[in-house]
Amino acid sequence: MSSVVAEPVHALPAFTNEPVTDFTQPANRAAMEKALAAVHSELGREYELLVAGRREKTADKLKSLNPSRPSDVVGVHSKATASMAKEAVEAAYAYFPEWSRTSAEERVEKLLRVASIFRKRKLEFDAWLVFEAGKTWPEADADVSEAIDFCEYYARQMLRLAKPETLVQMPGEKDELKYLPLGVGVIIPPWNFPLAIMVGMTTAALVAGNTVVIKPSSDTPTIAAKFADVLLEGGFPAKSFSLLVGSGAVIGDLLVEHPKTRFIAFTGSRDVGLRINELAAKPQKGQVWIKRVVAEMGGKDAIVVDRETDVDAAVKGVTASAFGYQGQKCSACSRVIIDASIYDQFVEKLKAEVAKLTVGPSDQPDNFMGPVINDGARRTILDYIETGKKEGRLVAGGAPAAGDGYFVQPTVIADIDAKARIFQEEIFGPVLAVTKARDFDHALELANDSEYGLTGAVYSNNPDKIRKARDQFFVGNLYINRKCTGAMVGAHPFGGFNMSGTDSKAGGPDYLLQFTQAKSIAEKIS
Repeated sequence: MSSVVAEPVHALPAFTNEPVTDFTQPANRAAMEKALAAVHSELGREYELLVAGRREKTADKLKSLNPSRPSDVVGVHSKATASMAKEAVEAAYAYFPEWSRTSAEERVEKLLRVASIFRKRKLEFDAWLVFEAGKTWPEADADVSEAIDFCEYYARQMLRLAKPETLVQMPGEKDELKYLPLGVGVIIPPWNFPLAIMVGMTTAALVAGNTVVIKPSSDTPTIAAKFADVLLEGGFPAKSFSLLVGSGAVIGDLLVEHPKTRFIAFTGSRDVGLRINELAAKPQKGQVWIKRVVAEMGGKDAIVVDRETDVDAAVKGVTASAFGYQGQKCSACSRVIIDASIYDQFVEKLKAEVAKLTVGPSDQPDNFMGPVINDGARRTILDYIETGKKEGRLVAGGAPAAGDGYFVQPTVIADIDAKARIFQEEIFGPVLAVTKARDFDHALELANDSEYGLTGAVYSNNPDKIRKARDQFFVGNLYINRKCTGAMVGAHPFGGFNMSGTDSKAGGPDYLLQFTQAKSIAEKIS
């Protein structure tokens, strides 16, 4: 059990977001260098699976690599077998009655303890994100801060849900509404926010009283193993969760289809999300419920730049949104749509701003961009760049960046038609399509010309146009006169429309409802 003591549940202050670390301060910079050195000394360790409270090894191994230096093995992980996946679901199902009867206050106390552990070990987790996910220092710190935020926010939301809902009281009755946990959940997090999103989905399910099986991305399993240790240290029972590393073909489909799986929480690509939804929709022999799917599946996010705006501010917002974490955020700006009257001016300023960006190993703090996640991703991105060169005018980048890692230059391609592939298809890399609009209405029309609907932004000083965007820009998260990345827990509930997922609004007041079911109780008292 951890020596870290969380704040008593009855004395919780109002939620506030975890501050990010200012690495311009010499003391913080030195502390991060120390954390990187300590974590680097642990690279190459072997990690076991967690199956219903037992640590297990298998002969089949997966090696996680440092995308900045692929010769560095971050961790060696056993791959779970199909029989282990079945056992994990069965064990979670068996333990669910006990865990679900644990009081909400006790579950919340454990979650607050997890938040405290993350806070104490923040720079250590920053370093793991730098080495395994290729995140720069600020991006890594934001990821860990968001993980802490999810723990603190969902703890408070669970206390709210634990109180009977106030209903209309019928004469002679006591009427109430209770929220019950669902059962066994399968948690499938992505590699791009390998801590924050995994922590958010997992802790939401656990604090609501469910048991879970976590299947992390094969690109970032070491971070998942470290998280599992934190859950145990925070007091979550070993049988309340399992951690299974492995491929979708061997264990992923099995976990989704198992008749005792009650829900699946997934963040990742559209194609995988749709497959999960399809598999979950088909009832299996012995299944007595309709499985619930909570999915966030990416985007093709647009920023609209109106003629009535601060062009310099818009350029900076677009650059940060498009190239932060190498464009590997589902919220990243991959399309910028500019009013024709300022188009040439904007493109020239954008070119100059992008030229300032530095690319290199993410453990070196002066680099704005690190590597993309793996060699396959780099090849796909470079293929899209070659397509884009044929579809438009190359303004910046357009090639691999120097170095041994999976580096790609920040790339801007202008004069893109709305039907072009790089305007329509999710690339998930540092590639920005630039398109000209006749006017603001045309810009909104182009922005909505997508099967996705996750995030978007509008730069305009015209209140009427802003009002129109609020009504007609069809995305789950809309930002006005700011970048379209950087959603904050509690302030910007996150999730999108259409092929961007089920709009589950992570980090919002309704999110825990995804992991509960409501029970109405009416008692005759007179």
